[in-house]
Amino acid sequence: MSRPPPPRRSALPPRWDASGRPGALGATPPVGPVETALLAQLAPAVLPQVHWLPGGGAVRILEGGPPADAPEAPRSTVVWLHGRGQSATHWFPYLTALARHHRVLALDLPGFGQSTAPELRVRSAEDAVRFFTDPVEEALGMLESGPVAVVGHSLGGLVALELALRGSVKVERLVLVDAMGLGPEMTRASRLFFRAGPERLARNLGPWAMARMLPPPPTPLGERLGALGYELLEVRGGRPEAAQAFNALVPLTGPVFHRLERLGEVKQPVLLVWGEREETLPIALADEAARRMPQARVLRVDCGHSPHLERPDRVLPELKAFLDNE
Repeated sequence: MSRPPPPRRSALPPRWDASGRPGALGATPPVGPVETALLAQLAPAVLPQVHWLPGGGAVRILEGGPPADAPEAPRSTVVWLHGRGQSATHWFPYLTALARHHRVLALDLPGFGQSTAPELRVRSAEDAVRFFTDPVEEALGMLESGPVAVVGHSLGGLVALELALRGSVKVERLVLVDAMGLGPEMTRASRLFFRAGPERLARNLGPWAMARMLPPPPTPLGERLGALGYELLEVRGGRPEAAQAFNALVPLTGPVFHRLERLGEVKQPVLLVWGEREETLPIALADEAARRMPQARVLRVDCGHSPHLERPDRVLPELKAFLDNE
């Protein structure tokens, strides 16, 4: 007897066993205590929902916005896409601030957080781009017909750029935070770190060593976001499908996957937010992208690879002004 189709939406996805039936072995790991506490703080303004995709699989989205009885309609919809190994919850400081006036949709990228990995055999870098982008594009097509602003960090920046280039999602503004996809460069140390496997390193080294390797952001919320990052990395079994797809984008040698030659096609206003002490993706990538994109400018921030987490005091005001077209 075939099982009935899963419900369209639920607060958390079911656990699936190896045969694809609900069971004890999960395609996505349980939500950990650190993330559970952060999600509780976001509620009720921002709530997690799992959306089942017509093409198969599910994407978890943190959804929020002004209350239904607010005097003004939401100014716009803002989509948030996180980096390698993180989850939508890493946008916590921005969701709490922007949901007062905007509809916010923060997605777990496929294979990370509580989103399932698509059933796609990754044989090339182009396949890997589809692995991460297709489910996001499908989910947004279900949820939002109007124009959206998309904010993407690192791997999420590559997905955001791809959405703008594809055109099926109406992207009206683009914020790229230390984003992949702008050029072929990535530092050797970062390539080795990713190939070693952040999930494997977290399980083998423990929280103290990982905190030395990936220091928590120096902000009031930094220790909790750092703990969230470790909690997501040290999951049993790791994230094998997402890691394989990411590795196809980032070889040990040679150019990483990029869309440098197509950047001139991005006609929307673009804000490039980059750490001046970035040790993964050189800031020269942002400068070159700004020269090629007709409506782009660079916000340089005195920090490393995650300006939105390390310096929210610097990034949040600029981001809000950009999204509100000020």
